[in-house]
Amino acid sequence: MSKGLMGRKLGMTRVFVREGVSVPVTVIEAGPATVVQVKSLENDGYSAVQLGFMAKDEKHSTKPERGHAAKAGAPGFKLLTEFPIADGADMAPGSQVNLDIFAPGEKISVTGTSKGKGFAGVMKRHGFHGGRKTHGCLTPRSAGSIGCAADPSRVFPGRPMAGHAGAARTTVKNLVVVDVRPEYGVIMVRGAVPGPNGGLVLLKKK
Repeated sequence: MSKGLMGRKLGMTRVFVREGVSVPVTVIEAGPATVVQVKSLENDGYSAVQLGFMAKDEKHSTKPERGHAAKAGAPGFKLLTEFPIADGADMAPGSQVNLDIFAPGEKISVTGTSKGKGFAGVMKRHGFHGGRKTHGCLTPRSAGSIGCAADPSRVFPGRPMAGHAGAARTTVKNLVVVDVRPEYGVIMVRGAVPGPNGGLVLLKKK
């Protein structure tokens, strides 16, 4: 069995559980994903399955993509991702992986590309407190001092500074699966997941 699946974020809503409590959930259209390649311990040094999600038209696929996806019976896929599997798992190229690998109540991790915020200052990008908002302070939203002058006479790499915020690969862990509805091809997880509506995400079992 694959330990993950690809999906597309549809948006957020809320559901009511048996206790009558309103739970905020994110609705994700997940699967079915097509097995494109199966990697084994003998041939590749590790056991994994490569899944393809959202098949592309032949005119939008390159010749290498068409050759790689030929065993899966498709000209290509918009997203290819590997997920670990147990060694010796019975999976063949062309088979399908569906939502039945998930169950309500279990915890999963969701990976996606966060929304881009453009160029942002240190207060928005890193949560800096800012300077004193009083008479005489000319830079209330500045980062302040970023290093010493004489020693080490340079700015260390990784110093939080202003720059492009968002649009980065982000993972949210331990999201509870609230409901799985295979008849609609959707899964509901508690809380928010990275990315805009329509963005591609990866669902990974613990």
